Amino acid sequence: MNLFQSVTSALDNTLAKDPSAVIFGEDVGFGGVFRCTVGLRDKYGKDRVFNTPLCEQGIVGFGIGVAVAGATAIAEIQFADYIYPAFDQIVNEAAKYRYRSGNLFDCGSLTIRAPWGCVGHGALYHSQSPEAFFVHCPGIKVVIPRSPIEAKGLLLSCIEDKNPCIFFEPKILYRSAVEQVPVEPYYIPLSQAEILQEGSDVTLVAWGTQVSTVYLV
Repeated sequence: MNLFQSVTSALDNTLAKDPSAVIFGEDVGFGGVFRCTVGLRDKYGKDRVFNTPLCEQGIVGFGIGVAVAGATAIAEIQFADYIYPAFDQIVNEAAKYRYRSGNLFDCGSLTIRAPWGCVGHGALYHSQSPEAFFVHCPGIKVVIPRSPIEAKGLLLSCIEDKNPCIFFEPKILYRSAVEQVPVEPYYIPLSQAEILQEGSDVTLVAWGTQVSTVYLV
């Protein structure tokens, strides 16, 4: 599988396993810009995979409500560059929901997906990497995979995690990275670094598309 197919596989696994799971966002019904949800509406129905208006704040706000009600919410922001209108919903609502209610309520079953990073022809509004705005915010987890195998395992872990997660998908890897990805579900732990090469002279830390470049160094 390439990376976008591994994402599709993870979403397929989730919809099959969890009858409360729903996927929504701009154009996800027909598969989305990068085809990550292709075929899922036909397989699971328009009540579980559906389009939303072009309103990122509304998409995330709706996702928070779905998660608080007890369902599994998987929201797609069409490009990470357009996540900023949803900033208030993510930082001031989703991230703080558990804390402000004294652990009575939470929206931990919310996962926000977004294509991320430079692709070479994305110009100003389809090339951004906004993760730094969110990694400093307590209450949410930010995940960026480096490969198809990592993408599926980490996305499934985000969906199962008890905290709201933002899952940024390196769009330049959607079709350029190919690996033998298991069809069945599997999980890769969050908040745990993957060590690709051990040594004692220097430590290089990277995420997403940077990993392969740093590894070559």
